[in-house]
Amino acid sequence: MSGDAVAIDRRRAFASAAPTYAKEARLQQAVAWRLAQLCQSLPLPPGPVLDLGAGPGNLAAALRRQRPELHPLLLDDCAELLAEATAPSEQRLLWDLNCGLPEAAQGAALLMSSFALHWLEAPLVQLELWARALAPGGWLALLVPVAGSFQGWRQAALGAGVTCTALVLPQAQELIETVEGQLQLHSSKRLRFTRPYGSPLQFLRELKRLGVHGGGGQPLAVADCRQLLRHWPQQTSNGIKVNWDLQLLLAQKLAPKP
Repeated sequence: MSGDAVAIDRRRAFASAAPTYAKEARLQQAVAWRLAQLCQSLPLPPGPVLDLGAGPGNLAAALRRQRPELHPLLLDDCAELLAEATAPSEQRLLWDLNCGLPEAAQGAALLMSSFALHWLEAPLVQLELWARALAPGGWLALLVPVAGSFQGWRQAALGAGVTCTALVLPQAQELIETVEGQLQLHSSKRLRFTRPYGSPLQFLRELKRLGVHGGGGQPLAVADCRQLLRHWPQQTSNGIKVNWDLQLLLAQKLAPKP
């Protein structure tokens, strides 16, 4: 499947699962609140505030509760997800972030993004563009799933000899180096969240219900999926645990020296 076809397939999956994703993506909601807390007392210069890859607006909503004077512009390429945003008056823009940033983002006071950058075709290239779009004194607040996530899933695919359909995630160090190349890094934290599931099948079904499907290509054939489930490591009577490794970055664009 070509890159364009994969992107279209992902967009359709998110569109069909938009109401479910908005209500049930609990990890995304929790980390959005944490990222918004980091932005609570930032000294912002004049300029727009944007939530990049906003989906149903979890991050913008969390920021709004802590800084009601801010009105983020929500950007996403899935109209159905944007329609789920809780604030009817929130400004929204249907936009594919693989195409860079719109004019409305230039000179931004704050660009924030949670659980979005890893879906882009060239995350590091786009991250550079995000840094360049900031106004002097502007801030980038970012939270991204990174390599190291889904260890059990990847081990199961290797043991079963089948394709791992989990999305290939960016390396945390590459994200850090890209940000440090243009901005002053104020905070860099690696976070691990572990969630229990009754079985590997329950985990994979949740991904499907949320419209994610793993993200790394076509779903496995039934026989391959059975092999995958049989090889899932560390299964107990209580089920399994799935890990998410997340990289949190907070950085500022320095004003030019006089």
